Parts: sequence; structure tokens; C-alpha cells
Amino acid sequence: MRNTAKITTAVLAAGALTLGLGACGSDKDSGSGSAATDTSGPLVVAASPVPHAEILTFVKDNLAKDAGLDLEVKEFTDYVTPNTATEDGSVGANYFQNQPYLDDFNKKNGTHVVPVVTVHLEPLGLYSHKFKSVDALKNGATVAVPNDTVNEARALKLLAANGLITLKDGAGNSATPADISENPKNLKFKELEAAQTPRSLDDVDAAVINGNYAIESDLKPSKDALVLESATDNPYGNFLAVKEGNEDDPRVKKLAKLLTSPEVKKFIEDKYAGSVIASF
Repeated sequence: MRNTAKITTAVLAAGALTLGLGACGSDKDSGSGSAATDTSGPLVVAASPVPHAEILTFVKDNLAKDAGLDLEVKEFTDYVTPNTATEDGSVGANYFQNQPYLDDFNKKNGTHVVPVVTVHLEPLGLYSHKFKSVDALKNGATVAVPNDTVNEARALKLLAANGLITLKDGAGNSATPADISENPKNLKFKELEAAQTPRSLDDVDAAVINGNYAIESDLKPSKDALVLESATDNPYGNFLAVKEGNEDDPRVKKLAKLLTSPEVKKFIEDKYAGSVIASF
């Protein structure tokens, strides 16, 4: 993508381990350090490659100029750095996450990132290279799940909603395998970084995969998932977010309006065919 800096998880790992907040230091030479404070400059937005950066690039190439918005997109392949970069001002905004994840992240890291506008939902799905249905999963099958707090709970809720397990009463957005009360198939769980779950499909019997990582791996959630989250009353919509206090940045307001425009809704519908669902 034009004007897009791709940053790999491997390069970022060391920064993410330093208080969980030091990532993105390697970007200081890029000139984006004032991204959140200089409202006369371009708005730099951190995003997961698919679909977030693709949606932002559509806005950049087709809508931003007429709206008077100078937009830059920076791709990140992890779920930590976009928030830490937004907090420290390396970028002006991010677009990759949902409310339960952000609430958990802010609480654990002392950050002050807030949502601006919800754009889309990526349904979480269960996938397998070995089985064609959930009923075919064998006794003792191994299922890979994301290892971050919110997405692991979300994965377990998906399995529970489809009768594979039962969760204890009160198991919420921090549920882990320890909160399983009934497991009739004696499923075993392999906890992995969310980005690694698609790559595990040849090594496990099934994997619960976030929508963006599924699409990046050439999976089609609406067709390939054994089971898929329902979009009805789903709290996991993905939104544009900024550091608290920057909600009124005129650049952010312009982008929020463009991201919820009819043009973007049509782009999402045409490109993702139900694997990503507009939330506006």
C-alpha cells in the first residue's frame, strides 16, 4: 500500500515486553512523533492490515482529498502496539479493536485510549483443516484459541454458544478454560497469540480465529467457518480510537464521518461479502 509502513510482530516483540508500553520506538525517525499534537499535519492512523488498513486506504484514495483530510495509514500486525503508539503520540488514532478489548487494555496498562465511532464487525469463527462440522470433532480434540484475555473469553463463548462446552455462571470477558464447567468432548485447548491461530490449523484439530486474521490467511469466514459469531447484539464492533482528549481533533472528526459514509458501507459489503459487516 502507498505511504504505509509495515511493522512485523517479530520486530515489535522486544518493545512490547518493555512495560507493554514501549513499542513503536523504532518509528521515531519517521516524523510521526507529533501525529497526535500537530493538527495541521496528516492524521496518522495505526491499523491491522485486513480489513482495517484496507478500509482506511479506500478512504484515503477515494474520499479524504475532497473532505480536506490528509490521511496516513500505518500497518501493525499485533494487538498491543497500536494502543501504545496512540497513547504516546506516535500516531494520532488507531483502528483495530473492540470495546471489551480496549477496556481490558486500558485497565492493565494505564493507558487512556477511547473510542470515537464504531465501523464494522468481524465475526469470530471456528475453523478446521481436518473436520467439516463441529459434530465431527473427535473426543479429546485440540482447539487453538487466542491467548489475550478478551479474545480467549470471546472464543470460549463461541464454543459454548454452539454446544461444545458449558461455561460457569458469571464467566464474562475474562473467561479462561478454567471457567469451563462441562466439556463433553474433552476438548483440549492450545492458547496462542491471536495472529498465530491461523498458522496452527495444520497442527491442531480446530482453531478459533479472529476475523481479520482469518481474512489475511485467505479464509472466508462466511463460507469456511464451522461456526461463526452472530452479528445480532454483538458487543465486539471495531472502532476508530484516539487518546482521551483528542476526540475533537478536526482531522479525527473528518475521518469518523468518512468511515461511516455510504461509500465505505458499500466498499465493505462488496469487498468482504459478509465476512466483515458494517456496523452503521
